Amino acid sequence: MKPLQELDASNVRVLLFDVDDTLTTQGKLTAEAYGALESLQRAGLRTVAVSGRAAGFCDYAARMWPVDAVIGENGGFCYRFDGGKLHREYRETPEVRVRNRERFAGIAQAIVGAVPGCVLASDERYRETDFAIDYAEEVATLPIEAAQRIAELMRAEGLHIAISSIHVHGWFGNYDKLVTARELLARHFQMDAGRQLTCALYVGDSPNDASMFAYFPKSVGVANVRRFAGLLAAEPKYVTHASYGAGFAELAAYILRR
Repeated sequence: MKPLQELDASNVRVLLFDVDDTLTTQGKLTAEAYGALESLQRAGLRTVAVSGRAAGFCDYAARMWPVDAVIGENGGFCYRFDGGKLHREYRETPEVRVRNRERFAGIAQAIVGAVPGCVLASDERYRETDFAIDYAEEVATLPIEAAQRIAELMRAEGLHIAISSIHVHGWFGNYDKLVTARELLARHFQMDAGRQLTCALYVGDSPNDASMFAYFPKSVGVANVRRFAGLLAAEPKYVTHASYGAGFAELAAYILRR
């Protein structure tokens, strides 16, 4: 990973960003990070949150934050607040989502019983397209090996998985953060992602960001991404000096300095 100062950010027009431990710091959204996000949008950049967070959280963020869109549950949907109305776009029909959630309940119960110390994520009641097992948010932080074991159990059930800095997510459906992000760029931002990649930048911190790190030439990790050294399928090309929300603010200041 190269230092941020080697990144050419002169033509960045869209910033896509992870939320937990990228925008936030120890579970909190600081004034510094939120102010940085607002400054980016005021400067004319498109801003898109790309998160594993639940639909309930994403509904609020899409309405209230200075963002153009929120992709949630690792690509399960995209929410946009436009013209005074929240527009919801899902990758699956309502019937499929209901059926999948019925299947998730039994799988989650078995996993919690098999991996000591983990629990069903507290935001489960607000999810629509996936389920999440908490290994590092509201429980005593488990070693990464426990998260990997949870992921193995999910894969054995035919689930697609994503490991974030706090949760392990599982879902049925052939999509992830990148699939939904590319569709958003093409459909709503009129960006042919194959030709305009240098206009978009992604910043994240954990294994569930790997597909985004691999796809976007301008991909950045906040410094705490080093926690997952050797565990990322693809690493960000650049890294900030600061961690968490301070790293996000560092990136924003660097972009706006152009």
